[in-house]
Amino acid sequence: MKKTFAITLMLLVSASTMALTPWKKGAFETQKYRNLFVEMGYKQADVDAKLKEVFNDVFRGPNKVYFEVGDSMGYVSDIKNHDVRTEGMSYGMMIAVQFGEKDIFDRLWRWCKRYMQHHDGTHEGYFAWSCKTDGTRNSQGAASDGELYYITALIFASNRWGNNTGIDYKAEAKHILDCTMPKEYEGRGFGGFGGFGGQRQGQQNQQPRKQKMFLIDPETKLITFTPDGFGNTFTDPSYHIPAFYEVWAKWADDGRSDYWQACADASRQYLHKATHPTTGLNPDQSNYDGSLRPGWGNRPNGNNCFRYDSWRVPMNIALDYEWSCADGEWQRQYGERIQNFFYAQGVDKFLDQYRVDGTLPEDGEILGAGGFRKLRHSIGLVATTATASVMCSHDKSKEFVDALWNAKHVPFEDGYFDAYYDGLLRLFAFMHLSGNYRVIFPN
Repeated sequence: MKKTFAITLMLLVSASTMALTPWKKGAFETQKYRNLFVEMGYKQADVDAKLKEVFNDVFRGPNKVYFEVGDSMGYVSDIKNHDVRTEGMSYGMMIAVQFGEKDIFDRLWRWCKRYMQHHDGTHEGYFAWSCKTDGTRNSQGAASDGELYYITALIFASNRWGNNTGIDYKAEAKHILDCTMPKEYEGRGFGGFGGFGGQRQGQQNQQPRKQKMFLIDPETKLITFTPDGFGNTFTDPSYHIPAFYEVWAKWADDGRSDYWQACADASRQYLHKATHPTTGLNPDQSNYDGSLRPGWGNRPNGNNCFRYDSWRVPMNIALDYEWSCADGEWQRQYGERIQNFFYAQGVDKFLDQYRVDGTLPEDGEILGAGGFRKLRHSIGLVATTATASVMCSHDKSKEFVDALWNAKHVPFEDGYFDAYYDGLLRLFAFMHLSGNYRVIFPN
């Protein structure tokens, strides 16, 4: 009896150790993925059912954000802001190719190509970042993270389905890449992104002048906030996914493999500078050297707080760790650093906006959403902090994973509900932690 008990105890200790030991090689090399849920004691059947449930919440359930248009198109809508964004559309395409949902992928791409992509002029190849649900553009300018996801998702679609099923995915990806190379244009003041409400004050009266447009800053090799005007003078930490550049280097076939690999390396080094050395928090935006920026527009007192955009950084770094592991030592330290910060706030009660030093923002620094301006314990951040567990070896990581598993995506007491952003981040997190967010190699 004592022997049986000892063996059982050894097996339990072994399983626990395995669950808390980050892998040291990425999927580009191994083509293998961890299922943290199973490692931490959840049953595979329950994980499969949960993943399907979370997918359906986004694409097919009563609170879905995906809508089909006619026989051939569809869009993902930011319901609370009543628009369609390149962020959500490109996320939808990435999710669709990961799940093998070709019809959803093709519908989203056709809608993007028809309504969002510029087919001539200065912005040729880029995508208008926000449209009404009927396709009317709210802004002509691009937000660089959309292009980042479009290119990667199209390359994966090419790898998975080939280019002879009605859409030449590889050609579409290469066209975007070619159009995002640096070029000059005549413009006025700031770029065309316009925050969340069109042009910035004073832009209309500025005289035309020669400006440069580029998705990637030529000097630093870092992604821009927007590819034109004001927005290409700084970056957004949440736009940095170095492993995506490695995908381009391997399969874009655009003759720039060495350049894209250099962009991946530069992006990893930038993240070292943009994340706080104690808290692990990062600002919504920063200068290319990682330093904080002054404020503008509807984001008073700077964009120096950790808030909505910032939530994505732990998940993006986790993705780079899972796929490449090229910066593994720093990423493992980062994962535990940021989980330690949120653990100290309380796994079930940490808030969704902080200054990067971990102090709470003042009223003027709190960024509103959907007509509400309030600090919350948001499921989107619950999701991304849980995803950081793939990099962690401390026991706390299981509490973050359990918190995500048990979190209910329902409206808050005051009625605020974000089916779009919270829903998409929640789905991405379940994909990561179940081993279903993968590098799609050519068939």
